[in-house]
Amino acid sequence: MPKNPYQYINRDLSWLQFNARVLQEAADESVPLLERLRFIGIFSNNLDEFFRVRYAAVQRIVIAGKTGKRALYGKEAQLLLEEITNIVIEQQTKSLQIIRHIQEELEKHGIHIIKEHQVKSSQHEYLKNFFKEKVRPLLMTFMLDEFDKFPHLKDKAAYLAVKLTLNEDTLGFEKGDVSDKIFALIEIPTTINRFVVLPKESDGSQSVIIIDDLIRYCMEEIFNIFEYVDCTAHMIKITRDAELDIDNDFKKSFIEKISKSVHLRRDGNPVRFVYDQNIDGETLQFLMHKLEIDETDSIIPGGRYHNRRDYMNFPTLGHEELTYPKLKPLPVKGLETSGSIFKTIVNKDYLLYTPYQSFSYVINFLREAAIDPKVKSIKITIYRLSNISQVANALINAAKNGKDVMVQIELRARFDEENNIKYAEIMQEEGVKLVFGVPGLKVHSKTCVVERNEKGKIKRYGFISTGNFNESTAKIYTDYTLFTSNAAILKDLNKVFNFFEINYKVNRYKHLIVSPHYSRKVFSKLIDKEIANKLAGREAYIRIKLNSLTDHDMIDKLYGASNAGVKIDLIVRGMSCLVSGVEGMSANIRVISVVDKFLEHPRLFIFCNDGDPKVFISSADWMTRNLDRRVEVGCPIFDKNIKKQLIDTYEICWKDNVKARILDEYKINDYVVNSAPYNRSQVSLYEYYKNLS
Repeated sequence: MPKNPYQYINRDLSWLQFNARVLQEAADESVPLLERLRFIGIFSNNLDEFFRVRYAAVQRIVIAGKTGKRALYGKEAQLLLEEITNIVIEQQTKSLQIIRHIQEELEKHGIHIIKEHQVKSSQHEYLKNFFKEKVRPLLMTFMLDEFDKFPHLKDKAAYLAVKLTLNEDTLGFEKGDVSDKIFALIEIPTTINRFVVLPKESDGSQSVIIIDDLIRYCMEEIFNIFEYVDCTAHMIKITRDAELDIDNDFKKSFIEKISKSVHLRRDGNPVRFVYDQNIDGETLQFLMHKLEIDETDSIIPGGRYHNRRDYMNFPTLGHEELTYPKLKPLPVKGLETSGSIFKTIVNKDYLLYTPYQSFSYVINFLREAAIDPKVKSIKITIYRLSNISQVANALINAAKNGKDVMVQIELRARFDEENNIKYAEIMQEEGVKLVFGVPGLKVHSKTCVVERNEKGKIKRYGFISTGNFNESTAKIYTDYTLFTSNAAILKDLNKVFNFFEINYKVNRYKHLIVSPHYSRKVFSKLIDKEIANKLAGREAYIRIKLNSLTDHDMIDKLYGASNAGVKIDLIVRGMSCLVSGVEGMSANIRVISVVDKFLEHPRLFIFCNDGDPKVFISSADWMTRNLDRRVEVGCPIFDKNIKKQLIDTYEICWKDNVKARILDEYKINDYVVNSAPYNRSQVSLYEYYKNLS
């Protein structure tokens, strides 16, 4: 029987609603001003990735001549593209209004973001010198009349589209002759800070000019060989399809194939053309003709500046009061910071919750393993590494000390391929054994096993996490990591690593929930158990925290549980295709989303189990790819104190009445409002762990 499309929210439209929640943070006047500006950067960066991945995927369906109805949750592909474009235009318009308001507020604090026509005479010499010394040597200027074929525009770059109107009297052109116009493109440099900070004024105020406007200010320095009477410069940007087309040449190594695919991505088909809405019609028509903009491309009239993701790095300018207070990561009570971590976790499990607690415990665990004479081997899965990775350094150190180090590194981690390739090559050169996963599957699990020789026997230690082993993102992503020496769990985990090398054999696991073979089945059984308990008159509930919920079959299981009377609470940061609160379908399901200072990233599952809760952490969202096309690991929590911590942290997040939004069929991101005591969950969680330590 075909599914009712109204049972599900389209995943792409749901994602746009998530980005609208990010934009809400930029508009929220209770958020510090500079943080609001940085949320604009996050909103813009998210949108770039959305077009490179999701919009491009729908566009490919249209180009292939398919309706895409099944894959797109009841939406015709072309109609979906049009709906996405309309929503994005509306959001972009709102974002521009928010930026203008933020700038007005910044001026009250003596911070002025100036345009080229606002430069004071006292600032002229400084800016001219800065341009000559720092900017001009980096400029790439394309005179478009010189190209038979339009120059290739980079995906992540922004360009100033320049139109010069020449002096007709000097050159002898007749008025209206098209040859009195010259068109050019200037590529905005990305190797220099986008924001040029000018010296402080005598009154203590400070001006910042965006490099785009500095280039506008210095146009005569660039085009001084032309006699022109008018010069206009408006920004444009192209977004390209980010799909990787992996070579099937068996003679090449996997690293070579991915490297080539990443390089070819630069030539991906355009999917979005963004332009300054104040650009003149002649220049716009010229560009669209030369770029061969297709009707399936999203054409977005935008503001004066593109690549607003750079606002994430807007300078603080000494105004710490306009940013979030810095929170010092807390210690994990009982977990050694100076002695041996192994000697500590041999007695009991420990839970780390970053960034409330310090990621340094993960680094210390690996560093200890690298120099401990009793450690024989280290096995770890890596999905995203920091640009400067202490994790990678510790693993290389271990290999140099004679340990057997096996690293399963996912080279296809989207937009981190180049960084992962760099570290893969470095580690390989240093003697680390690299494994590149399983054909047809991405490895998204976050796990580590260390084998140590103790009194002639092998003793295993390890950790299982919901997040990447990345020191940079660990400062802003909330994630759980379980440190354990539990022999049963680590025996299962060792089987996962065996699967990477012998992947024709499907292992059986006693405790872990492993994709792609078992996650769907195990989670379905856990839901069925709650249904059975409810029908038998016993206590039953389901509480889940995810990044994304898009798999229809799992949504249907939750609908079935709701209809049986099971109370279901869901915290979903990003996409949720489930329609909550509908009589006869989802009346017992409530869904919220929390967007705040930190990015909510953990996956947590709590099943009532007739009053004896079963609790799991996992790397897997409930998306089809996580359940069926990736290697994911979910881990049960046996320690009663840790189980209580996880249930407590869920409850704190669920009761948020400051930063929580309601996700329902109306898709308007209403804030949770109630008469309960003020609870901004991320602040409350820090206090919770502060009291534990």
